[in-house]
Amino acid sequence: MMLLTVADVALRALVNRPIQGTYELIELGLACTIFVALPAVFLRDGHLVVDVVDQLAPARLVRLLDLAGAVVSLAVLGVMLWHMVPLARDMQAFGDVTADLSIPKMVYWVPVLIGIGASALATLMFIARWRLSR
Repeated sequence: MMLLTVADVALRALVNRPIQGTYELIELGLACTIFVALPAVFLRDGHLVVDVVDQLAPARLVRLLDLAGAVVSLAVLGVMLWHMVPLARDMQAFGDVTADLSIPKMVYWVPVLIGIGASALATLMFIARWRLSR
């Protein structure tokens, strides 16, 4: 994505010929990168965390807060998936495509839906591990 952006800017500046569809390709690459990597973050418990309470509270409370965070994450991911699936279906039914390269919008939705669903499964695994490690 970075090299494509640099090439687009350089060609635009040097010969006034930008790469057509750069915005769409970067957008697709970004969607894939973020949403396909998200389940790994959930599995590794690699989220950014501000652990102010961790120093002051007993270990048992910290573990309960971790569980509460996982439950809230699961709920949010569930709601996101619940609302995104109908939107993706609508885009597929209408045959929506991007403006420059005519990439079907469903290509954008596939990594997003897979990433959100896999993140929800990873969160369930975190909750199951939490329960087993009690």
